[in-house]
Amino acid sequence: MDSLLIKGGIPLEGEVQISGAKNAVLPIMAGALLTEERCIIRNVPDLSDVRFMGQILASLGAEVKFEAGTLEIQAAKLKGTGDYDLIRKMRGSICILGPLLARLHQAKVSLPGGCVIGSRPVDLHLKGLAALGAKLKVEGGYVLAKAPRLVGADIFLGGRSGPTVLGTANLMMAATLAEGVTVIESAACEPEVVDLANFLISMGAKISGAGSPTIQVQGVDALHGTEHEVIPDRIEAATFAIAAAATNGEITILGSRPDHLSAVLDKLRESGVKIDRRGRTLVVSRGPRLNPVDITTLPYAGFPTDVQAQMMVLMTLTPGLSIITERVFESRFMHVSELARLGAEISIEGPSAIVKGGRPLSGAPIMASDLRASAALVIAGMAARGSTQVNRVYHIDRGYERIDDKLRALGARIQRVKEA
Repeated sequence: MDSLLIKGGIPLEGEVQISGAKNAVLPIMAGALLTEERCIIRNVPDLSDVRFMGQILASLGAEVKFEAGTLEIQAAKLKGTGDYDLIRKMRGSICILGPLLARLHQAKVSLPGGCVIGSRPVDLHLKGLAALGAKLKVEGGYVLAKAPRLVGADIFLGGRSGPTVLGTANLMMAATLAEGVTVIESAACEPEVVDLANFLISMGAKISGAGSPTIQVQGVDALHGTEHEVIPDRIEAATFAIAAAATNGEITILGSRPDHLSAVLDKLRESGVKIDRRGRTLVVSRGPRLNPVDITTLPYAGFPTDVQAQMMVLMTLTPGLSIITERVFESRFMHVSELARLGAEISIEGPSAIVKGGRPLSGAPIMASDLRASAALVIAGMAARGSTQVNRVYHIDRGYERIDDKLRALGARIQRVKEA
């Protein structure tokens, strides 16, 4: 496994181009299974998760070609059982369930894996598909689903931690080929859901309300091939913005969607970070003084859970007390113990992390536990004095395209090395 060796204390300076959104492209790839015709998807990041999904689609019989940021997918022939070992490694793979059921009227999909950040059950996915007429059971690690026909229904998708993004995606895809009208209440409002809807609409689907809590889908007889460009990755943009502030540098972030980042930009400005918005470009630098802030993660358009760990690093560098409350995933503070190795003072009280900031961080060997924690630890290493080695960075390659190359281009002293 690889690790990242970082020599800290260097302000990041320069320009960085934001890649396509991982959390948008994976459901879109699954959506390509809804048609026999070729789909061309552009602005696709070269990530291990994308390649895993490509292998999953290929195991289902689809032809998949990925080159220079462009995916070509054609599922002229399709089978209903995917590779167990591939699917179980990645949470986003559950998105193939809805399209397979809609297209083939049956599916056998292994329960998915992903980062260890708390319970993320698929019960809402199954509830919604059952409402459309599917017969489902979980057996031997698989979800077994059959539906001679899918019929539109009114579906409520609210869960304990709010709407489910992947559940909304799965139900929306399945409903495109169902008979009649499907209304999804308490739907996820994330930009990635809107991007999937736009992709499906370009295939001939009839969808309205995406981006709101109520999505309506009028089923059609068939979908056709299309071309689509994936939205920029708002989490990557937020990560680089926080990295600029944490290293006391100045970064110009190109090709982002600031309208997808309102909650993050608001908290950064509150914390004393200077942000100059110029259309789709953001210029980010640390102001004369950092201020402690309180943050609660929430479903979109609230502060994203995927930026919680990165923001915590900035608060460790900020004099005063900050309280960060996690309301989306119950086990998303695994990075706290690693930040403590660097000298951070953080205590956990239930769903909240209390950060006593202002002390300088000092480099040390640390270990990544999940995708976003990996990014946070890299930021901490760049802000710390001395050398930091972040181990098990295969997590970061799941969601950040060439992050070490991009950081080096901004002046970071970061090197990828093989772990002993």
